[in-house]
Amino acid sequence: QVQLVESGGGLVQPGGSLRLSCAVSGTGFTIYTMGWYRQAPGKQRELVAAVTTAGTMNYGRFVLGRFRISRDTAKNTVYLQMNSLKPEDTAVYYCNAGIQITSRADYWGQGTQVTVSS
Repeated sequence: QVQLVESGGGLVQPGGSLRLSCAVSGTGFTIYTMGWYRQAPGKQRELVAAVTTAGTMNYGRFVLGRFRISRDTAKNTVYLQMNSLKPEDTAVYYCNAGIQITSRADYWGQGTQVTVSS
C-alpha cells in the first residue's frame, strides 16, 4: 500500500519561511511527477509546484521565485522550501505523486496546514 506522509506545516509570520516534506512509503511502485498543491477556504485547489523524474520544475504563477521544490529520488521524498511567505499563502498544502503500481494514478497526502499571520 502506498502512502504519502507530509510534515512541516505550521504558523509563521509574514516574511517568514517554512519547509514542507512529503515521503512516499510502500513497495512495488514507480514514482513519476511529485508536487504540491494548496487549497484555501472557499477556493479551488491549485498547483504550487511540481517536479518530474527528469527534474523539470513547474510553479504556480503566484510563487514569483519565493518557493523552491526539490526531490530526493533515493528517499522517495519531495520538499517545498517556502520563503517570503504572505498571508495569502495560508492554505492546506497537499502532496501529490503520480505513481504506477499496476496502472498509473494520482496519490495524495492528508494535507498540512500552513498559516501565515502576525
